[in-house]
Amino acid sequence: MANAIVSLGPWAWIIVGIVLIGIELLAPGVFFIWLGLAAIATGVLDAAFDLSWQLAALIFAVLAVAAVGFGRTLARPSAQHDTEAASLNHRGESLVGRVFTLETGIVDGAGRIRVDDSSWRVTGPERPVGAQVRVVRIEGTTLVVDDA
Repeated sequence: MANAIVSLGPWAWIIVGIVLIGIELLAPGVFFIWLGLAAIATGVLDAAFDLSWQLAALIFAVLAVAAVGFGRTLARPSAQHDTEAASLNHRGESLVGRVFTLETGIVDGAGRIRVDDSSWRVTGPERPVGAQVRVVRIEGTTLVVDDA
C-alpha cells in the first residue's frame, strides 16, 4: 500500500487534498478545506520541484498551519459585526436620546413614531401629529418620550 502511495508521487498530495475538501462537504464547520488546500499546494510544489517525501511532509505541515490560521482570521467576525449582533435584541435601547417626529399624535398617553422602516408605540404627554419628541427610556417594547 505504501509503495502505491509513493508511486503516485505529487498526485498523492493532490488526491489527499481533494479527499479532505470532500470531507468538508460532510463535516460541519470550515476546517478540512484549509487542510485540503494545503495538501493540493504541497502536491503542486512537489510536482514542480520533485521534493523528497520528508520535505513534502514538512511543507504540508507549514502550509496547513498557515492555511488554518488564515481561515480562522477570515471566519472571525469584525468588531462592528459583534456590536450589531449584541444589540440585535435591544434595538429600542439604541433609540434612547434620539429625536423623532410623531407619526400619530399622543392621545390618552399613547401614540406612534416611525423609525426607519418600522413603527414604534410610544407613551408620553399628549402631543399632536408631527410634533418632535425625544425617547427618554424603553419599557418592554414601548418607547417613553418627552418633548424634544
